[in-house]
Amino acid sequence: MSALSERPDGAVVGTREPHESADLHVTGRALYTDDIAMARKDALTAWPVQAPHAHAAVTAIRTEAALAVSGVAYVLTASDVPGVNDSGVSGDEPLFPGEVRYYGQAVCWVLGETAESARLGAAAVEVDYDPLPSIMTLPEAIAAGSFQGAHRVTRRGDADEALASAAHVFEGLTEMSGQEHFYLETQASLAYVDEGGQMYVQAGTQHPTETQEIVAHVLGLPSNAVTVQNVRMGGGFGGKEWQPHGLAAVAALGSMCTGRPVRLSLNRNQDLTMTGKRHGFHVPWTAGFDGDGHIVALKAELTADGGWSLDLSEPVLARALCHLDNAYWIPNVEASGRVAKTNKTSQTAFRGFGGPQGVFVIEDILGRCAAPLGFDPAELRRRNFYRPGQTTPYGQPVRHAARMHDIWSQLLADSGFDRRSAEIEAFNAGSPHTKRALAVTPIKFGISFNVAAFNQAGALVLVYKDGSVLINHGGTEMGQGLHTKMIQVAATALGVERSRVRLVPTRTDKVPNTSATAASTGADLNGGAVKNACEQIRERLAGVAGGMLGANPSDVRFSGGTVMALGVHDKELKFDDVVNAAYNQRVQLSASGYYRTEGLHWDAESWHGSPFKYFAYGAAASEVEVDGFTGAYRTRRVDIVHDVGDSLSPLIDIGQVEGGFVQGAGWLTLEDLRWDTSDGNGRGRLLTQSASTYKLPSFSEMPGEFNVTLFERAHEDGVVYGSKAVGEPPLMLAFSVREALRQAVAAFGPAGRETELAHPTTPEAVFWALHEARGAADPAETEASNVGDEILAGG
Repeated sequence: MSALSERPDGAVVGTREPHESADLHVTGRALYTDDIAMARKDALTAWPVQAPHAHAAVTAIRTEAALAVSGVAYVLTASDVPGVNDSGVSGDEPLFPGEVRYYGQAVCWVLGETAESARLGAAAVEVDYDPLPSIMTLPEAIAAGSFQGAHRVTRRGDADEALASAAHVFEGLTEMSGQEHFYLETQASLAYVDEGGQMYVQAGTQHPTETQEIVAHVLGLPSNAVTVQNVRMGGGFGGKEWQPHGLAAVAALGSMCTGRPVRLSLNRNQDLTMTGKRHGFHVPWTAGFDGDGHIVALKAELTADGGWSLDLSEPVLARALCHLDNAYWIPNVEASGRVAKTNKTSQTAFRGFGGPQGVFVIEDILGRCAAPLGFDPAELRRRNFYRPGQTTPYGQPVRHAARMHDIWSQLLADSGFDRRSAEIEAFNAGSPHTKRALAVTPIKFGISFNVAAFNQAGALVLVYKDGSVLINHGGTEMGQGLHTKMIQVAATALGVERSRVRLVPTRTDKVPNTSATAASTGADLNGGAVKNACEQIRERLAGVAGGMLGANPSDVRFSGGTVMALGVHDKELKFDDVVNAAYNQRVQLSASGYYRTEGLHWDAESWHGSPFKYFAYGAAASEVEVDGFTGAYRTRRVDIVHDVGDSLSPLIDIGQVEGGFVQGAGWLTLEDLRWDTSDGNGRGRLLTQSASTYKLPSFSEMPGEFNVTLFERAHEDGVVYGSKAVGEPPLMLAFSVREALRQAVAAFGPAGRETELAHPTTPEAVFWALHEARGAADPAETEASNVGDEILAGG
């Protein structure tokens, strides 16, 4: 067992601790970016002037009328930018565009004394546009050859040859749309120049260092002249990894131009229409199986909808390609990937970061092919699982492959899968208008950033003379409990009670060059850095304590605020006393910690290597009930067994599994992004601009029974205290809900038939799918219904 993963006796990690800000959240005392901004009574408010075209040249901007509005202080345009007029790192995201690339893009910003004066000022700005042709859908982009970024291919074996000799070959098209982050706290920033001339930015960002860098290059400043702080976020889900940078730069530019603090807080409509979503994908595929139901080959072409700029689309596509296999051995693979350029918001990171889209493809294939192949879907999945010694299509050994089999077996036993499946079959036989189904799906998800350089983190730990501890690390808190885990890690590493440890907000002037809190790496990276810093201090303290106890420093042990030594039975010290003695001996009581993930290597050109530190495994069984008249459905029960290694904080991890699952179910079954694709004046407008038109999961969609078990015997060597990531993998357990809906729909028709489901699988989509299933059982009924549809449509 490595020193990094070894867990001492009496560890604070592994205990069921509440979220460190739970009391603040439930009492309304937790401060968010805009709470801090609103306390600045001298702050101006920024308001965007949004373009009413999906694609257009900006030919003139007239601001005189806006400046005449009472309370308007300034109008920011491209001419105000002293540095680089770009909010990205690829040079394709002008902060003040001369050419509008999506409906609702901000062409300039009005600064007002109040939000209302800024809004009225924005309405008074006069902008002339020259409309240009736009591309709104993936089929349109493919037909037009509208792509951006690199084209990638992953290969193993000879897919064409294997398909030619396969016993069964299927072809299909899998399409999936995006997903709105819909975090509770919208994008927000506060910027002001302090007395030393430094630009201070308080921002709701998952990547403070990158926000710092973008603000600096827009303002023409070095990074040391910009400090970014993040207290907490009211949700992020990837939507605050890249998208906040330009908005923070606008606030900072406004402060530089006016000499006053500037607050920028998007309202919900602005946030929905201006920020990126999960990438939609268009995937034609061909899959081959042998007579025993084993996958022998897969060919697929993945096209991701990147929106108007590149953003994070290339690494999102890379992860989709790397997760096309999910938990399954596919001996022959040829999959290509490309990013389409469309006139939509710049699609961006979202929980799972392309992984869910890759998993979607293979799960859709297995779900559609199981019945025609004559296999129970659960059995078809099980017999294709990876086995020890096998590697992924990109060459990474699948460590702990047996764990997937163990999790699967435990889940089937815990959920009573066989018994309930028989009960459901009996229920369906006697229920012509309501059908039930129970489906089970797995997940194998790689953990680490695709870009090797991002797999590093820093931390700063301070121990004060009274024995209290203050920690700062490069990760950000968005409700996922990262700070709670870091407090537990520090308390464990120093051998003190959790109550001694306090954590301060993430700041770029305390821990520099941080990586984004993303890719489920927050606890792995920052936990390693915090532990490293604490161990430096503990080693120094052990030298002091050894002298006080008359023992070798290597024999000194720290636990629960007490310091003792092996072989010394009649004496122990208080942590406070050792710290005070260390101070008096002029021993350093602070340390800068660092961690880098070892063992990663990746060649993007050959698409080969080991890009992930480890794989997280899990499985879920979901039971649904579908109404045959309306397509409405409910999730009756969900059982999950998930691998988080040796959990750092079980209460936090169970909450993450539950939340991830529900968010995944929302993407798969409810959340339906719609853009106006007509040729009218509204072309390109997002139609689902509020909670009234965009359906989010609520209490009514929660399963009636929800059981989550953390898989035991799951120690992960080489990771902080033997733990594993938990943020993203559980989202993909929700495929069990979609597959249960497929099986319930199939129960309305004849056996052995392929059942296709639209995405998202809304009640409407279910209705039309079961309508087809019934029609397959009675072709005359389908024909009569089709005639009726034509009459209703005016045909």
